[in-house]
Amino acid sequence: MKRFLAMLLVVLMAVALVGCKTPANPDNPTNPTEATTPTENSGDQTQPPEEEPTPEPEPVVRPDSWVRGDDEAIYELVLGDYEAMMDKAKNAETIDQRFVLYAQAEAYLLNSGVMIPTTTQGGAYQISRIAYRTVPYVNWGNDDDRVFGLVIANEFIKTEERDALVELWNKAVAGEGAYDPAAYLTSQGHTLRNDYTLTFSTAPVTLDWLNTSSQSDTEITVNCVDGLVQYDNLGTMQPALAEAIPEPTNGGLTYTFKIRQDAKWYTSEGKEFAPVTANDFVAGFHHMLDAAAGLEWLVEGVVKGATEYLTKGGSFDDVGYKAIDEHTLEITLEQPTSYFLTMLTYSCFLPMCDSFYQSHGGVYGIAEYQAASADTNTYTFGKQDDVASQVYCGPFLVRKLEKSSEILIVKNPNYYNADKVNLEQVKWIFDDGSNPTAFYTDVCNGIYAGCALTASTGILDMAKADGNFEKYGYISDTTSTTYFGGLNVNRGTYALESGACASPKTDDQKIDTQLALLNRNFRLALQYSFDKGTYNAVSRGEDLKLTSLRNMYTHPQFVKLENATTDEDGHEFPAGTFYGDMVQYYCEKLGMPIDVHDGVNGWYFPEEAKKCLEAAKAELGDAVNWPVTIDVVYYSPSAANTNQAQAYKKIIEDCLGAENVVVNLVEATVEEDFYACGYRARSGLAGNFDMFYGSGWGPDFGDPCTYLDTFLGLGAGYMTKVIGLF
Repeated sequence: MKRFLAMLLVVLMAVALVGCKTPANPDNPTNPTEATTPTENSGDQTQPPEEEPTPEPEPVVRPDSWVRGDDEAIYELVLGDYEAMMDKAKNAETIDQRFVLYAQAEAYLLNSGVMIPTTTQGGAYQISRIAYRTVPYVNWGNDDDRVFGLVIANEFIKTEERDALVELWNKAVAGEGAYDPAAYLTSQGHTLRNDYTLTFSTAPVTLDWLNTSSQSDTEITVNCVDGLVQYDNLGTMQPALAEAIPEPTNGGLTYTFKIRQDAKWYTSEGKEFAPVTANDFVAGFHHMLDAAAGLEWLVEGVVKGATEYLTKGGSFDDVGYKAIDEHTLEITLEQPTSYFLTMLTYSCFLPMCDSFYQSHGGVYGIAEYQAASADTNTYTFGKQDDVASQVYCGPFLVRKLEKSSEILIVKNPNYYNADKVNLEQVKWIFDDGSNPTAFYTDVCNGIYAGCALTASTGILDMAKADGNFEKYGYISDTTSTTYFGGLNVNRGTYALESGACASPKTDDQKIDTQLALLNRNFRLALQYSFDKGTYNAVSRGEDLKLTSLRNMYTHPQFVKLENATTDEDGHEFPAGTFYGDMVQYYCEKLGMPIDVHDGVNGWYFPEEAKKCLEAAKAELGDAVNWPVTIDVVYYSPSAANTNQAQAYKKIIEDCLGAENVVVNLVEATVEEDFYACGYRARSGLAGNFDMFYGSGWGPDFGDPCTYLDTFLGLGAGYMTKVIGLF
């Protein structure tokens, strides 16, 4: 989803446990190469009452050869109670109670050690010509990729000018005047430009915005199609293709949208093709379900009949998406969903031109679509290499897409809101990150609007030397996106099909790593030994090494309690308590030493890591030969990514000792290979890593489950593949 994000310049990961002073409740199957069942208490990660003796762990039996384990059994082993906790939260009577129960589930997830949050976006030194917050401002969905409203100066914006814009924005949000950055900049002597050029390293693989869940695809196409609603740059939801934002009816189950009558579909050359109708929204939703590209799980259990259609052979006629007439769309939900309107800014609710789709071989029905799309001679819709294989109803048209060269979108002069579009064109130029000095020179010469001033690439020193840092430097805002490291608890791939990125492990080492990563104490030992501050300093510099650190999966201030709320144990959280403070409380109850708040090195506890390691070694006994080897794939043409990988290796080995853990740095010389190992791996089975730090998640809507659902089992959770499952 948008929100499955690629990241080359972040690294991550490891593993750890709390309560590691005693080897209670180890995640140890008797033989993880078989479909084992965890012991009765293996899913319970709280400390047992003092009066109850700690059960003796079953001895770990080393298999004769490496065999990949059963996904369901291993999920139960490492995250056994998580789904039940999430179900309980979703069935809570009030929104506040739901948030408290989500916080318990998130603490449980963090305590499993299968993943470690590392960083968020922003928090870096930057220089830029782009005015503050001139894109839609929202913590979720796709809207913050919409660039039509950007205000860009021909000159760098001075630090004090940016501070003034921030103040103007804050006043506008508080209702104290309008926010007009163009007027302010011109009053300061700036001239404005109407084109925007930036870089890309991962090209879109499709122009079908309903058949992808990767931001590298949708950040292009979302600029060329509108949805029902859209946030403005002050963070207020506004109608887009809908004439108005409706109140729900039918007990909160039904939303009826009137579709504006002046919106049209246009070809890549700007020729009018057809009007936008309510049926185009129905067609888009139907196609999204059929394509099953990672968007569909978001609407299961939300839109009436979607789950039955996807999993039980139900009819689309029973799905709650109906065109009542040409300009009336009715959406019916399974149950009242307080955050439903916030979901509409995500790409799974976008329309698709029905007649154009069918004219390019498109069909409806899950089996029918699978058969039709396999024939690329007749199914020609949304092809990556053909901008004419899609039509567009948004502010821009895709004019060029050359995956290793250039992507170009141009203003749609017939767009119904053309007067709101500040840019005539947006261009992405391919850059693999191998020459950051040249990129900085291009920024200074005005080719690009701005850049981050990273220490690892030398750009920060260059900006300080030429005076740009002093005059124009600022620290960028952090965002709701969370990057994290995933530990592969059920690895099934040790090289790509091409032979690239091959693991150096022997068969015995594969078994050692497999057994170790199934042990929660070992996972937590890795996590607590990860000095994220030192790691982040490689790219951000010593003075900003903490600013972008994130220590929990959900943004800690994503939501807060409206009313004082008491949990089942009688603990009361006051009204206004932020979600992160609740997660902190439950992590402490589990015995975790971490600090979940942003901007601190919240997982680095080397002495605790060593205790966890000793506990793991006691639990694993003679089944594991030490050192355990951990494969980390890195992208060698990127100096930043290479430096971070080297930093991770040194951090882990220095803390835990190379006699206990050795980090193998596995080189990817081609960017596609790096992402194929993890970010674009089709499944947990296809993940070629022990620890992967190239993925992140940004929320799709305004409820914590938008993050937390990604770790549900049986393939329902989109990010379980980053821990090697499903």
